[in-house]
Amino acid sequence: MRYPERSPFLYPFPSPLNEAPMNRKARIAEFLTNGLNPMHLEVHDESQMHNVPEGAESHFKVLAVSEAFEGQKLIERHRRVNALVRDELAKGLHALSIHAWTPQEWFDKGGGAAPASPECLGGSKQAN
Repeated sequence: MRYPERSPFLYPFPSPLNEAPMNRKARIAEFLTNGLNPMHLEVHDESQMHNVPEGAESHFKVLAVSEAFEGQKLIERHRRVNALVRDELAKGLHALSIHAWTPQEWFDKGGGAAPASPECLGGSKQAN
């Protein structure tokens, strides 16, 4: 089966005209792009959904659709993604929700966006 061209990425690429350092979202996207050559990639900063200081960049969700996942079990896919972002995990990335799909799995799910994340119940947000 021939798959369509890769979809537009949902993060900003660094530009030679803009020398500002990349934020964590852009770095994660760069690591995953270089390591997986995905046909579709979404990186969402979900830190605002958690009890962390504003701008913490600590909780992320990733949807990576790549032929690199063909023949791999779910645990192998997650290990691969975690290995690609290991520097960020070592520098304060606290949580990473991973959706690692083959192109066929993505198409079978409708080819849309990453599934919605549940509400956070950790920290001070836990119900009494």
